Amino acid sequence: MSKFNSVTAVMENKVMPIANKFGQQRHLAAIRDAFISLLPITLAGGLVAIISSPPVTEETTNGFLLAWEKFALNNAEVLNWVFAFTLGAMSLYVCIGITHFLCRFYKVNSFIPILFSTMGFFLLVTQPQELGFDAKTLEFSFIDGKGLLSAILIGIGTTELYRIMQQKEFGKIKMPPSVPASLSDVFASLIPGIVIIVGYTIVYAIFNSFDTNMAQAMFDFLSPTFKSADSLAFVIFITILTHIFWFFGIHDAALGGVMGPIRDGNISINAAAQMAGEQLPHIFTTSFWTYFTAIGGAGSVIGLAFLLIFLAKSKQLKNVGKVGVVPALFNISEPLIFGIPLMLNPMFLIPFLLTSTLNATISYICMSIGLVGKTFSMLSWQMPPFIGAFFSTLDWKAFVLVILLMILDAILYYPFVKAYDRQLTKRELESMAETDTKS
Repeated sequence: MSKFNSVTAVMENKVMPIANKFGQQRHLAAIRDAFISLLPITLAGGLVAIISSPPVTEETTNGFLLAWEKFALNNAEVLNWVFAFTLGAMSLYVCIGITHFLCRFYKVNSFIPILFSTMGFFLLVTQPQELGFDAKTLEFSFIDGKGLLSAILIGIGTTELYRIMQQKEFGKIKMPPSVPASLSDVFASLIPGIVIIVGYTIVYAIFNSFDTNMAQAMFDFLSPTFKSADSLAFVIFITILTHIFWFFGIHDAALGGVMGPIRDGNISINAAAQMAGEQLPHIFTTSFWTYFTAIGGAGSVIGLAFLLIFLAKSKQLKNVGKVGVVPALFNISEPLIFGIPLMLNPMFLIPFLLTSTLNATISYICMSIGLVGKTFSMLSWQMPPFIGAFFSTLDWKAFVLVILLMILDAILYYPFVKAYDRQLTKRELESMAETDTKS
């Protein structure tokens, strides 16, 4: 126990302050908030991806599924167009979101910087195919998850350049007091805007001279890194790290600015591949994490909640289970984490780390060998995981897999629950005996 206390002290005094600063770092916080704010867009794109992908084969005879397939085929153009500007344009919205949230941190009006970011995004992420008077054709396949890194750099770079020039009053055109404030802001942004536009034009010209654009060049260069972030080793590492943070009371939002671009970018790429009828390239996505790894929230606590309800003799644990089971079914684990508690409780350290890690490992292997379909849509963090698993893959085997993983999680928690339940039951009986003696 003394060793555990010393580890706890190190986490509280050394790691937690660093993790909190990391989570509050302005650029990472802006990235995290931008991804969180995209929920309506990702939800709409996920629904379109599902509607466009009826689970039918040549042997399908079910009338509903065949009608679904007919609807998807008849409306393919509309569905593809809607998808292209929802989940298929994730990078564009992330760029806008980062600019907005970073401006809000600096207390700068975000409208003009958003205009410059959007202009820079289209200049550096899309590729002109035809620029005639009657028509302008762009190749914009990198505005989905493949262009996320460029979108992040453009959003941050634009905001920082604009802020610095504004603070230094670089090229500021001062207007008489009688001029409306909105018009004064426009004139004050003229020179900074010209500098930013010229900068992005130079960058575009450099990449264009190599017959590419910034997004494609960065994606091709970093492809080995993206592949390693989709490996089983990385999934295990990030699962353990996240749950160590949770165990010591550090919310996984501290990692959101780093993990968001990876998981959300992968789901966007998978969704685009699904819409195109191609093989899905990625396993580690937002849906994989939500529905197949942290089943019921951090610690994968759905199975634990049912154990407490049906097997615990301790009144405290039984009541916590009753309170926590419904939130856990909707991926909210805090009532159980803080009610049992799981946080800073050495009795539960092993199963708390082990359950989600095994969930991730088993699910990863099942998807990599084709036993279960990969995820391509993300509907909601609060959707029950066994339902979300099906809709994110349109594979009935995903539903079965998550149910089996929930049972496995309960089995892993069982011996630790029994031991802890005995401790608490003994304390409760002793407390009741003391009360009876006093009365």
